[in-house]
Amino acid sequence: MLATPDGPELPRFELLGPVRAWQGETELDLGPAKQRAVLTTLLIHANRPVPTERIVDAVWQADPPENGANVVQKYVAGLRRVLEPGRSPRTPGSLLTLTDAGYQLSVGPDRLDAELFQQYVQRARAAQTAGRPGDASRLLEQALGLWRGPALAGLTGALFDAARDRLTESRAAALEHWAALELLLGHQIQLAPRLAELVAEFPLREELRYIQMLALYRCGRQPEALAVFRDARRLLAEEFGVEPSERLQELHRGILRADPALVPPRPPWPPAPVAYPQAPVAYPQAPVAYPQAPAAYPQAPYPPPPVPLVVPLAVATPTTGPPGLIPLWLKRTAAIAVPLLTFGLTSWAVVGFVAVRHRSRALGFVAAGLLGLLIFFCVGMELDGPGDEAGTWAGFAVLALLLAMLGGATAGALIRPRPTGPTWEASAVFAMGQRIRRDQARQLVEHHPAIARELQIGRPDLPRTFDDGGLVDVNTAPEIVIASLPGIGPDVARRILADRYDRGGVTSVDELVARNLLPRPVARALEETLVAVPPPLTSRPDSTG
Repeated sequence: MLATPDGPELPRFELLGPVRAWQGETELDLGPAKQRAVLTTLLIHANRPVPTERIVDAVWQADPPENGANVVQKYVAGLRRVLEPGRSPRTPGSLLTLTDAGYQLSVGPDRLDAELFQQYVQRARAAQTAGRPGDASRLLEQALGLWRGPALAGLTGALFDAARDRLTESRAAALEHWAALELLLGHQIQLAPRLAELVAEFPLREELRYIQMLALYRCGRQPEALAVFRDARRLLAEEFGVEPSERLQELHRGILRADPALVPPRPPWPPAPVAYPQAPVAYPQAPVAYPQAPAAYPQAPYPPPPVPLVVPLAVATPTTGPPGLIPLWLKRTAAIAVPLLTFGLTSWAVVGFVAVRHRSRALGFVAAGLLGLLIFFCVGMELDGPGDEAGTWAGFAVLALLLAMLGGATAGALIRPRPTGPTWEASAVFAMGQRIRRDQARQLVEHHPAIARELQIGRPDLPRTFDDGGLVDVNTAPEIVIASLPGIGPDVARRILADRYDRGGVTSVDELVARNLLPRPVARALEETLVAVPPPLTSRPDSTG
Protein backbone atom coordinates (compact mmCIF):
# COMPACT_ATOMS: atom_id res chain seq x y z
CA MET A 1 0.00 0.00 0.00
CA LEU A 2 1.05 3.59 -0.51
CA ALA A 3 2.47 5.25 2.57
CA THR A 4 0.47 7.94 4.35
CA PRO A 5 2.48 11.05 5.25
CA ASP A 6 2.08 12.91 8.53
CA GLY A 7 -0.52 15.65 8.66
CA PRO A 8 -3.61 15.99 6.46
CA GLU A 9 -3.87 13.09 4.06
CA LEU A 10 -3.18 14.04 0.47
CA PRO A 11 -4.85 12.40 -2.53
CA ARG A 12 -2.98 9.54 -4.13
CA PHE A 13 -2.99 8.92 -7.86
CA GLU A 14 -2.63 5.85 -10.07
CA LEU A 15 -1.27 5.74 -13.62
CA LEU A 16 -0.27 2.06 -13.80
CA GLY A 17 -3.64 1.02 -15.20
CA PRO A 18 -6.79 3.13 -15.59
CA VAL A 19 -6.14 6.66 -14.27
CA ARG A 20 -7.67 6.93 -10.78
CA ALA A 21 -7.43 9.14 -7.70
CA TRP A 22 -8.13 8.22 -4.07
CA GLN A 23 -8.82 10.12 -0.87
CA GLY A 24 -8.08 7.56 1.80
CA GLU A 25 -10.10 4.48 0.81
CA THR A 26 -12.58 6.44 -1.31
CA GLU A 27 -12.12 6.67 -5.08
CA LEU A 28 -12.65 10.18 -6.41
CA ASP A 29 -14.92 10.94 -9.35
CA LEU A 30 -12.61 12.62 -11.86
CA GLY A 31 -15.41 13.79 -14.13
CA PRO A 32 -15.67 13.59 -17.92
CA ALA A 33 -13.02 12.07 -20.18
CA LYS A 34 -11.41 15.41 -21.17
CA GLN A 35 -11.10 16.46 -17.53
CA ARG A 36 -9.48 13.10 -16.74
CA ALA A 37 -7.07 13.67 -19.65
CA VAL A 38 -6.14 17.11 -18.27
CA LEU A 39 -5.37 15.50 -14.89
CA THR A 40 -3.26 12.80 -16.58
CA THR A 41 -1.24 15.46 -18.43
CA LEU A 42 -0.52 17.18 -15.11
CA LEU A 43 0.37 13.86 -13.44
CA ILE A 44 2.86 12.99 -16.19
CA HIS A 45 4.58 16.30 -15.33
CA ALA A 46 3.89 16.05 -11.59
CA ASN A 47 5.33 18.87 -9.45
CA ARG A 48 6.30 20.77 -12.61
CA PRO A 49 4.41 23.58 -14.34
CA VAL A 50 2.73 22.70 -17.63
CA PRO A 51 1.89 25.51 -20.11
CA THR A 52 -1.74 25.77 -21.16
CA GLU A 53 -0.77 25.30 -24.82
CA ARG A 54 0.88 21.95 -24.01
CA ILE A 55 -2.24 20.78 -22.15
CA VAL A 56 -4.40 21.71 -25.16
CA ASP A 57 -2.06 19.88 -27.56
CA ALA A 58 -2.00 16.75 -25.37
CA VAL A 59 -5.75 16.54 -24.77
CA TRP A 60 -7.21 17.73 -28.07
CA GLN A 61 -4.23 17.02 -30.40
CA ALA A 62 -5.09 18.09 -33.99
CA ASP A 63 -8.60 19.35 -33.12
CA PRO A 64 -8.20 22.00 -30.39
CA PRO A 65 -11.17 24.15 -29.32
CA GLU A 66 -11.21 27.80 -30.32
CA ASN A 67 -11.07 28.99 -26.70
CA GLY A 68 -8.66 26.32 -25.50
CA ALA A 69 -7.34 28.31 -22.53
CA ASN A 70 -10.86 28.87 -21.17
CA VAL A 71 -11.80 25.21 -21.59
CA VAL A 72 -8.64 24.13 -19.72
CA GLN A 73 -9.46 26.63 -16.98
CA LYS A 74 -12.95 25.11 -16.65
CA TYR A 75 -11.57 21.58 -16.31
CA VAL A 76 -8.94 22.75 -13.80
CA ALA A 77 -11.71 24.29 -11.70
CA GLY A 78 -13.57 20.98 -11.80
CA LEU A 79 -10.44 19.10 -10.69
CA ARG A 80 -9.91 21.52 -7.82
CA ARG A 81 -13.43 20.82 -6.56
CA VAL A 82 -12.70 17.08 -6.65
CA LEU A 83 -9.19 17.13 -5.18
CA GLU A 84 -9.82 19.84 -2.57
CA PRO A 85 -13.49 19.60 -1.64
CA GLY A 86 -13.10 21.77 1.49
CA ARG A 87 -11.49 24.69 -0.31
CA SER A 88 -13.42 27.96 -0.59
CA PRO A 89 -14.19 28.94 -4.21
CA ARG A 90 -12.24 32.20 -3.86
CA THR A 91 -9.28 30.64 -2.08
CA PRO A 92 -6.23 29.78 -4.24
CA GLY A 93 -5.67 26.05 -4.64
CA SER A 94 -2.85 24.38 -2.76
CA LEU A 95 -2.59 21.23 -4.89
CA LEU A 96 -3.40 22.52 -8.38
CA THR A 97 -1.92 25.99 -8.74
CA LEU A 98 -1.44 28.46 -11.58
CA THR A 99 2.08 29.79 -12.01
CA ASP A 100 3.68 32.06 -14.58
CA ALA A 101 4.87 28.92 -16.45
CA GLY A 102 1.47 27.19 -16.39
CA TYR A 103 -0.60 24.87 -14.20
CA GLN A 104 1.22 22.71 -11.64
CA LEU A 105 -0.14 19.70 -9.74
CA SER A 106 1.69 19.11 -6.46
CA VAL A 107 1.88 15.41 -5.63
CA GLY A 108 3.10 14.39 -2.20
CA PRO A 109 5.74 11.76 -1.49
CA ASP A 110 4.54 8.21 -2.26
CA ARG A 111 1.28 9.60 -3.64
CA LEU A 112 1.82 8.55 -7.29
CA ASP A 113 2.11 4.83 -8.10
CA ALA A 114 4.44 5.41 -11.07
CA GLU A 115 6.97 7.21 -8.83
CA LEU A 116 6.55 4.59 -6.10
CA PHE A 117 7.25 1.89 -8.70
CA GLN A 118 10.57 3.56 -9.59
CA GLN A 119 11.48 3.87 -5.90
CA TYR A 120 10.97 0.15 -5.35
CA VAL A 121 13.10 -0.63 -8.42
CA GLN A 122 15.94 1.61 -7.19
CA ARG A 123 15.83 0.06 -3.73
CA ALA A 124 15.95 -3.40 -5.33
CA ARG A 125 19.10 -2.46 -7.25
CA ALA A 126 20.69 -1.19 -4.06
CA ALA A 127 19.79 -4.41 -2.24
CA GLN A 128 21.33 -6.52 -4.99
CA THR A 129 24.49 -4.41 -4.95
CA ALA A 130 24.69 -4.99 -1.20
CA GLY A 131 24.55 -8.77 -1.74
CA ARG A 132 20.90 -9.29 -0.69
CA PRO A 133 19.24 -10.86 -3.76
CA GLY A 134 16.29 -12.16 -1.73
CA ASP A 135 15.40 -8.65 -0.53
CA ALA A 136 15.90 -7.29 -4.05
CA SER A 137 13.49 -9.88 -5.47
CA ARG A 138 10.82 -9.06 -2.88
CA LEU A 139 11.14 -5.32 -3.56
CA LEU A 140 10.66 -5.94 -7.28
CA GLU A 141 7.57 -8.02 -6.54
CA GLN A 142 6.14 -5.09 -4.58
CA ALA A 143 6.91 -2.78 -7.50
CA LEU A 144 5.28 -5.08 -10.05
CA GLY A 145 2.28 -5.56 -7.76
CA LEU A 146 1.39 -1.89 -8.29
CA TRP A 147 0.40 -2.57 -11.90
CA ARG A 148 -3.35 -3.04 -12.52
CA GLY A 149 -3.31 -3.18 -16.32
CA PRO A 150 -1.79 -1.28 -19.26
CA ALA A 151 -0.55 2.12 -18.10
CA LEU A 152 -2.85 5.10 -18.84
CA ALA A 153 -5.51 2.70 -20.10
CA GLY A 154 -8.09 4.29 -22.38
CA LEU A 155 -6.09 7.45 -23.23
CA THR A 156 -4.71 8.10 -26.70
CA GLY A 157 -2.43 10.78 -28.06
CA ALA A 158 1.27 11.44 -28.58
CA LEU A 159 1.98 12.45 -24.96
CA PHE A 160 0.02 9.57 -23.44
CA ASP A 161 1.43 6.98 -25.89
CA ALA A 162 5.01 8.08 -25.15
CA ALA A 163 4.41 7.92 -21.39
CA ARG A 164 2.76 4.50 -21.74
CA ASP A 165 5.69 3.14 -23.77
CA ARG A 166 8.18 4.48 -21.21
CA LEU A 167 6.33 2.91 -18.28
CA THR A 168 5.85 -0.39 -20.13
CA GLU A 169 9.56 -0.54 -20.89
CA SER A 170 10.33 0.07 -17.21
CA ARG A 171 7.97 -2.74 -16.23
CA ALA A 172 9.54 -5.15 -18.74
CA ALA A 173 13.03 -4.32 -17.44
CA ALA A 174 11.87 -4.88 -13.85
CA LEU A 175 10.36 -8.24 -14.83
CA GLU A 176 13.66 -9.30 -16.41
CA HIS A 177 15.54 -8.19 -13.28
CA TRP A 178 13.12 -10.07 -11.01
CA ALA A 179 13.31 -13.25 -13.12
CA ALA A 180 17.12 -13.17 -13.09
CA LEU A 181 17.12 -12.84 -9.29
CA GLU A 182 14.65 -15.71 -8.88
CA LEU A 183 16.86 -17.88 -11.07
CA LEU A 184 19.88 -16.86 -9.01
CA LEU A 185 18.02 -17.88 -5.85
CA GLY A 186 17.39 -21.36 -7.29
CA HIS A 187 13.63 -20.95 -7.86
CA GLN A 188 13.75 -22.20 -11.44
CA ILE A 189 10.99 -24.79 -10.92
CA GLN A 190 8.49 -22.17 -9.74
CA LEU A 191 9.80 -19.60 -12.23
CA ALA A 192 9.36 -21.65 -15.43
CA PRO A 193 5.54 -21.31 -15.76
CA ARG A 194 5.70 -17.55 -15.10
CA LEU A 195 8.41 -17.11 -17.73
CA ALA A 196 6.21 -18.80 -20.34
CA GLU A 197 3.57 -16.09 -19.74
CA LEU A 198 6.13 -13.28 -19.87
CA VAL A 199 7.67 -14.49 -23.13
CA ALA A 200 4.19 -14.63 -24.67
CA GLU A 201 3.60 -11.04 -23.50
CA PHE A 202 7.03 -9.75 -24.63
CA PRO A 203 8.05 -12.06 -27.51
CA LEU A 204 10.87 -9.80 -28.77
CA ARG A 205 12.77 -9.43 -25.48
CA GLU A 206 15.65 -11.88 -25.79
CA GLU A 207 16.66 -11.48 -22.16
CA LEU A 208 13.43 -13.15 -21.04
CA ARG A 209 14.00 -15.98 -23.50
CA TYR A 210 17.57 -16.35 -22.21
CA ILE A 211 16.35 -16.68 -18.62
CA GLN A 212 13.58 -19.06 -19.72
CA MET A 213 16.02 -21.35 -21.55
CA LEU A 214 18.39 -21.43 -18.59
CA ALA A 215 15.57 -22.06 -16.10
CA LEU A 216 14.17 -24.94 -18.16
CA TYR A 217 17.62 -26.46 -18.56
CA ARG A 218 18.25 -26.30 -14.81
CA CYS A 219 14.90 -28.04 -14.30
CA GLY A 220 16.15 -30.92 -16.44
CA ARG A 221 13.88 -29.93 -19.34
CA GLN A 222 16.54 -29.67 -22.07
CA PRO A 223 14.22 -30.30 -25.07
CA GLU A 224 11.89 -27.51 -23.97
CA ALA A 225 14.84 -25.16 -23.53
CA LEU A 226 15.97 -25.91 -27.09
CA ALA A 227 12.40 -25.40 -28.32
CA VAL A 228 12.42 -21.88 -26.83
CA PHE A 229 15.49 -21.05 -28.91
CA ARG A 230 13.94 -22.57 -32.02
CA ASP A 231 10.79 -20.47 -31.58
CA ALA A 232 12.84 -17.31 -31.05
CA ARG A 233 14.92 -17.99 -34.16
CA ARG A 234 11.83 -18.66 -36.27
CA LEU A 235 10.11 -15.47 -35.05
CA LEU A 236 13.14 -13.25 -35.68
CA ALA A 237 13.77 -14.80 -39.10
CA GLU A 238 10.16 -14.49 -40.27
CA GLU A 239 9.50 -10.99 -38.89
CA PHE A 240 12.87 -9.25 -39.27
CA GLY A 241 15.18 -11.56 -41.24
CA VAL A 242 17.81 -11.69 -38.46
CA GLU A 243 19.32 -14.36 -36.22
CA PRO A 244 19.14 -14.36 -32.39
CA SER A 245 21.83 -12.48 -30.49
CA GLU A 246 25.23 -14.07 -30.01
CA ARG A 247 24.54 -14.38 -26.28
CA LEU A 248 21.40 -16.41 -26.93
CA GLN A 249 23.19 -18.56 -29.52
CA GLU A 250 26.03 -19.23 -27.10
CA LEU A 251 23.55 -20.41 -24.47
CA HIS A 252 21.96 -22.66 -27.10
CA ARG A 253 25.34 -24.21 -27.90
CA GLY A 254 26.06 -24.67 -24.20
CA ILE A 255 22.78 -26.52 -23.69
CA LEU A 256 23.49 -28.76 -26.68
CA ARG A 257 26.84 -29.82 -25.25
CA ALA A 258 25.51 -30.00 -21.65
CA ASP A 259 28.00 -27.40 -20.41
CA PRO A 260 28.48 -27.95 -16.63
CA ALA A 261 28.90 -24.19 -16.15
CA LEU A 262 25.20 -23.71 -16.88
CA VAL A 263 24.29 -25.44 -13.58
CA PRO A 264 25.96 -23.35 -10.84
CA PRO A 265 26.81 -24.62 -7.37
CA ARG A 266 24.31 -24.14 -4.59
CA PRO A 267 24.08 -20.51 -3.45
CA PRO A 268 26.23 -19.58 -0.42
CA TRP A 269 23.30 -18.01 1.44
CA PRO A 270 20.53 -20.10 2.99
CA PRO A 271 17.12 -19.61 1.41
CA ALA A 272 15.12 -17.20 3.56
CA PRO A 273 11.57 -18.04 4.64
CA VAL A 274 9.16 -16.86 1.98
CA ALA A 275 6.64 -14.35 3.33
CA TYR A 276 5.88 -12.00 0.50
CA PRO A 277 3.68 -8.99 1.27
CA GLN A 278 0.35 -9.06 -0.47
CA ALA A 279 0.20 -6.62 -3.35
CA PRO A 280 -3.11 -4.77 -4.04
CA VAL A 281 -4.33 -6.16 -7.38
CA ALA A 282 -1.32 -7.55 -9.22
CA TYR A 283 -0.92 -7.03 -12.97
CA PRO A 284 0.31 -9.52 -13.81
CA GLN A 285 -0.08 -11.69 -10.72
CA ALA A 286 3.04 -11.38 -8.61
CA PRO A 287 4.66 -14.65 -7.53
CA VAL A 288 3.18 -15.81 -4.23
CA ALA A 289 4.96 -17.88 -1.57
CA TYR A 290 7.31 -20.06 -3.53
CA PRO A 291 8.17 -23.42 -1.96
CA GLN A 292 11.82 -23.96 -1.22
CA ALA A 293 13.97 -25.05 -4.13
CA PRO A 294 15.05 -28.70 -4.06
CA ALA A 295 18.29 -29.43 -2.27
CA ALA A 296 19.90 -31.00 -5.32
CA TYR A 297 20.01 -29.54 -8.76
CA PRO A 298 18.78 -31.76 -11.62
CA GLN A 299 21.48 -33.77 -13.25
CA ALA A 300 22.78 -32.87 -16.69
CA PRO A 301 21.31 -34.86 -19.60
CA TYR A 302 22.68 -38.39 -19.88
CA PRO A 303 25.04 -39.33 -22.71
CA PRO A 304 23.17 -41.59 -25.15
CA PRO A 305 24.68 -45.01 -25.81
CA PRO A 306 25.79 -46.08 -29.27
CA VAL A 307 23.35 -47.66 -31.70
CA PRO A 308 24.39 -50.72 -33.70
CA LEU A 309 24.80 -50.06 -37.40
CA VAL A 310 22.31 -52.46 -38.95
CA VAL A 311 21.33 -51.60 -42.51
CA PRO A 312 18.24 -53.49 -43.73
CA LEU A 313 17.99 -54.83 -47.24
CA ALA A 314 14.83 -52.90 -48.04
CA VAL A 315 13.12 -49.79 -46.76
CA ALA A 316 9.38 -49.52 -46.46
CA THR A 317 8.00 -47.09 -48.97
CA PRO A 318 6.08 -44.25 -47.31
CA THR A 319 2.39 -44.14 -48.00
CA THR A 320 1.38 -41.53 -50.56
CA GLY A 321 -1.88 -39.80 -51.24
CA PRO A 322 -4.44 -41.19 -53.67
CA PRO A 323 -3.76 -40.52 -57.37
CA GLY A 324 -5.95 -38.27 -59.54
CA LEU A 325 -8.64 -39.81 -61.74
CA ILE A 326 -8.93 -37.50 -64.76
CA PRO A 327 -6.28 -34.91 -65.75
CA LEU A 328 -7.45 -31.31 -65.49
CA TRP A 329 -6.41 -30.47 -69.05
CA LEU A 330 -8.67 -33.25 -70.38
CA LYS A 331 -11.64 -31.89 -68.43
CA ARG A 332 -11.09 -28.40 -69.82
CA THR A 333 -10.75 -29.69 -73.41
CA ALA A 334 -14.01 -31.62 -73.10
CA ALA A 335 -15.83 -28.56 -71.70
CA ILE A 336 -14.79 -26.55 -74.81
CA ALA A 337 -15.18 -29.24 -77.50
CA VAL A 338 -18.59 -30.70 -76.61
CA PRO A 339 -20.59 -27.47 -77.26
CA LEU A 340 -18.78 -26.95 -80.59
CA LEU A 341 -19.17 -30.51 -81.82
CA THR A 342 -22.88 -30.58 -80.98
CA PHE A 343 -23.51 -27.14 -82.53
CA GLY A 344 -24.62 -25.74 -79.17
CA LEU A 345 -27.35 -28.32 -78.55
CA THR A 346 -25.61 -29.63 -75.40
CA SER A 347 -24.07 -26.36 -74.17
CA TRP A 348 -26.64 -25.99 -71.42
CA ALA A 349 -26.05 -29.57 -70.24
CA VAL A 350 -22.25 -29.15 -70.04
CA VAL A 351 -22.41 -25.87 -68.12
CA GLY A 352 -25.20 -27.19 -65.91
CA PHE A 353 -23.18 -30.28 -65.04
CA VAL A 354 -20.20 -28.12 -64.02
CA ALA A 355 -22.53 -25.81 -62.05
CA VAL A 356 -23.83 -28.75 -60.05
CA ARG A 357 -20.33 -30.10 -59.35
CA HIS A 358 -19.04 -26.67 -58.32
CA ARG A 359 -22.29 -25.72 -56.57
CA SER A 360 -22.13 -22.40 -58.43
CA ARG A 361 -25.29 -20.33 -58.70
CA ALA A 362 -23.72 -18.09 -61.38
CA LEU A 363 -22.97 -21.07 -63.63
CA GLY A 364 -26.52 -22.26 -63.03
CA PHE A 365 -27.86 -18.99 -64.45
CA VAL A 366 -25.55 -19.34 -67.48
CA ALA A 367 -26.84 -22.88 -68.09
CA ALA A 368 -30.43 -21.63 -67.84
CA GLY A 369 -29.67 -18.90 -70.39
CA LEU A 370 -28.15 -21.40 -72.81
CA LEU A 371 -31.20 -23.64 -72.42
CA GLY A 372 -33.42 -20.65 -73.17
CA LEU A 373 -31.51 -19.97 -76.42
CA LEU A 374 -31.99 -23.61 -77.46
CA ILE A 375 -35.72 -23.42 -76.75
CA PHE A 376 -35.92 -20.16 -78.76
CA PHE A 377 -34.17 -21.93 -81.66
CA CYS A 378 -36.75 -24.75 -81.66
CA VAL A 379 -39.73 -22.37 -81.36
CA GLY A 380 -38.37 -20.02 -84.05
CA MET A 381 -37.94 -22.83 -86.55
CA GLU A 382 -41.53 -23.96 -85.93
CA LEU A 383 -42.98 -20.44 -86.29
CA ASP A 384 -41.79 -20.11 -89.90
CA GLY A 385 -43.57 -23.36 -90.81
CA PRO A 386 -42.62 -25.67 -93.72
CA GLY A 387 -41.00 -24.09 -96.75
CA ASP A 388 -37.83 -23.90 -98.75
CA GLU A 389 -36.99 -20.30 -97.82
CA ALA A 390 -36.13 -19.36 -94.31
CA GLY A 391 -38.22 -16.64 -92.81
CA THR A 392 -37.51 -13.96 -90.22
CA TRP A 393 -38.02 -16.26 -87.24
CA ALA A 394 -35.64 -18.84 -88.68
CA GLY A 395 -32.87 -16.24 -88.91
CA PHE A 396 -33.29 -15.34 -85.26
CA ALA A 397 -33.42 -19.02 -84.38
CA VAL A 398 -30.10 -19.76 -86.14
CA LEU A 399 -28.55 -16.74 -84.39
CA ALA A 400 -29.73 -18.11 -81.03
CA LEU A 401 -28.17 -21.48 -81.85
CA LEU A 402 -24.86 -19.82 -82.72
CA LEU A 403 -24.94 -17.89 -79.46
CA ALA A 404 -25.62 -21.11 -77.55
CA MET A 405 -22.72 -22.87 -79.28
CA LEU A 406 -20.20 -20.03 -78.78
CA GLY A 407 -21.48 -19.27 -75.28
CA GLY A 408 -21.09 -22.87 -74.16
CA ALA A 409 -17.56 -23.09 -75.60
CA THR A 410 -16.60 -19.77 -73.99
CA ALA A 411 -17.98 -20.86 -70.62
CA GLY A 412 -16.01 -24.10 -70.89
CA ALA A 413 -12.83 -22.15 -71.65
CA LEU A 414 -13.32 -19.78 -68.71
CA ILE A 415 -14.27 -22.44 -66.18
CA ARG A 416 -11.28 -23.52 -64.08
CA PRO A 417 -11.98 -27.17 -63.31
CA ARG A 418 -10.75 -28.20 -59.91
CA PRO A 419 -10.00 -31.78 -58.94
CA THR A 420 -13.00 -33.12 -57.10
CA GLY A 421 -14.05 -36.29 -55.40
CA PRO A 422 -11.39 -38.51 -53.92
CA THR A 423 -8.41 -36.67 -55.51
CA TRP A 424 -8.31 -33.44 -53.54
CA GLU A 425 -10.49 -34.41 -50.59
CA ALA A 426 -8.56 -37.57 -49.78
CA SER A 427 -5.24 -35.74 -50.25
CA ALA A 428 -6.26 -33.05 -47.78
CA VAL A 429 -7.48 -35.60 -45.26
CA PHE A 430 -4.32 -37.65 -45.76
CA ALA A 431 -2.03 -34.65 -45.18
CA MET A 432 -3.98 -33.61 -42.07
CA GLY A 433 -3.86 -37.13 -40.70
CA GLN A 434 -0.12 -37.36 -41.25
CA ARG A 435 0.41 -34.07 -39.41
CA ILE A 436 -1.71 -35.20 -36.48
CA ARG A 437 0.12 -38.52 -36.27
CA ARG A 438 3.51 -36.75 -36.33
CA ASP A 439 2.42 -34.45 -33.50
CA GLN A 440 1.21 -37.40 -31.42
CA ALA A 441 4.46 -39.26 -32.03
CA ARG A 442 6.54 -36.21 -31.03
CA GLN A 443 4.57 -35.94 -27.78
CA LEU A 444 5.47 -39.54 -27.00
CA VAL A 445 9.13 -38.90 -27.79
CA GLU A 446 9.22 -35.85 -25.53
CA HIS A 447 7.24 -37.12 -22.55
CA HIS A 448 7.35 -40.94 -22.81
CA PRO A 449 10.61 -41.93 -24.56
CA ALA A 450 10.37 -45.53 -23.36
CA ILE A 451 7.00 -45.95 -25.09
CA ALA A 452 8.39 -44.21 -28.19
CA ARG A 453 11.23 -46.73 -28.34
CA GLU A 454 8.83 -49.63 -27.84
CA LEU A 455 6.62 -48.37 -30.68
CA GLN A 456 9.76 -47.92 -32.86
CA ILE A 457 8.93 -44.31 -33.71
CA GLY A 458 11.20 -42.97 -36.44
CA ARG A 459 11.98 -46.41 -37.93
CA PRO A 460 10.19 -46.61 -41.31
CA ASP A 461 12.44 -49.56 -42.20
CA LEU A 462 10.79 -51.82 -39.61
CA PRO A 463 7.29 -53.36 -39.64
CA ARG A 464 5.19 -51.53 -37.05
CA THR A 465 1.62 -51.24 -35.91
CA PHE A 466 1.97 -47.56 -34.85
CA ASP A 467 1.88 -44.90 -37.58
CA ASP A 468 4.16 -41.99 -36.63
CA GLY A 469 3.35 -39.93 -39.73
CA GLY A 470 6.65 -40.63 -41.51
CA LEU A 471 9.18 -39.54 -38.85
CA VAL A 472 12.85 -40.56 -39.06
CA ASP A 473 14.89 -41.04 -35.87
CA VAL A 474 18.46 -39.78 -36.32
CA ASN A 475 19.60 -41.90 -33.35
CA THR A 476 18.45 -45.32 -34.62
CA ALA A 477 17.46 -45.11 -38.30
CA PRO A 478 19.91 -46.93 -40.62
CA GLU A 479 22.13 -45.16 -43.10
CA ILE A 480 19.98 -46.00 -46.13
CA VAL A 481 16.95 -44.30 -44.54
CA ILE A 482 18.82 -41.16 -43.51
CA ALA A 483 20.53 -40.91 -46.90
CA SER A 484 17.16 -41.02 -48.66
CA LEU A 485 16.01 -37.79 -47.04
CA PRO A 486 16.09 -34.63 -49.20
CA GLY A 487 19.33 -32.67 -48.91
CA ILE A 488 21.32 -35.34 -47.01
CA GLY A 489 22.70 -38.02 -49.31
CA PRO A 490 25.06 -40.94 -48.60
CA ASP A 491 28.12 -38.88 -47.51
CA VAL A 492 26.25 -36.85 -44.88
CA ALA A 493 24.43 -39.97 -43.68
CA ARG A 494 27.74 -41.78 -43.15
CA ARG A 495 29.10 -38.83 -41.14
CA ILE A 496 25.97 -38.81 -38.96
CA LEU A 497 26.26 -42.53 -38.26
CA ALA A 498 30.00 -42.30 -37.52
CA ASP A 499 29.37 -39.48 -35.05
CA ARG A 500 26.48 -41.44 -33.58
CA TYR A 501 28.76 -44.37 -32.94
CA ASP A 502 31.56 -42.24 -31.42
CA ARG A 503 29.43 -39.95 -29.23
CA GLY A 504 26.32 -42.02 -28.70
CA GLY A 505 23.76 -40.02 -30.67
CA VAL A 506 22.18 -36.61 -30.19
CA THR A 507 19.51 -35.21 -27.91
CA SER A 508 17.91 -33.01 -30.59
CA VAL A 509 18.11 -32.32 -34.30
CA ASP A 510 19.67 -28.92 -33.53
CA GLU A 511 22.66 -30.77 -32.11
CA LEU A 512 23.41 -32.11 -35.60
CA VAL A 513 23.81 -28.51 -36.74
CA ALA A 514 25.98 -27.63 -33.73
CA ARG A 515 28.27 -30.57 -34.56
CA ASN A 516 28.51 -29.45 -38.22
CA LEU A 517 26.93 -32.71 -39.33
CA LEU A 518 23.93 -31.12 -41.03
CA PRO A 519 23.61 -27.71 -42.73
CA ARG A 520 21.15 -25.40 -41.01
CA PRO A 521 18.95 -24.93 -44.13
CA VAL A 522 18.61 -28.70 -44.50
CA ALA A 523 17.76 -29.07 -40.80
CA ARG A 524 15.05 -26.43 -41.12
CA ALA A 525 13.63 -28.08 -44.22
CA LEU A 526 13.45 -31.43 -42.38
CA GLU A 527 12.00 -30.08 -39.11
CA GLU A 528 8.74 -31.94 -39.71
CA THR A 529 10.51 -35.24 -40.51
CA LEU A 530 13.55 -35.66 -38.26
CA VAL A 531 13.26 -36.57 -34.59
CA ALA A 532 15.76 -37.63 -31.91
CA VAL A 533 14.36 -40.41 -29.73
CA PRO A 534 16.35 -40.55 -26.44
CA PRO A 535 18.15 -43.89 -26.12
CA PRO A 536 17.66 -45.93 -22.92
CA LEU A 537 19.85 -45.21 -19.90
CA THR A 538 22.29 -48.08 -20.38
CA SER A 539 26.04 -48.10 -20.34
CA ARG A 540 27.96 -48.35 -23.58
CA PRO A 541 28.82 -51.97 -24.39
CA ASP A 542 32.42 -53.01 -24.02
CA SER A 543 34.03 -53.11 -27.45
CA THR A 544 36.43 -55.84 -26.33
CA GLY A 545 33.72 -58.19 -25.12
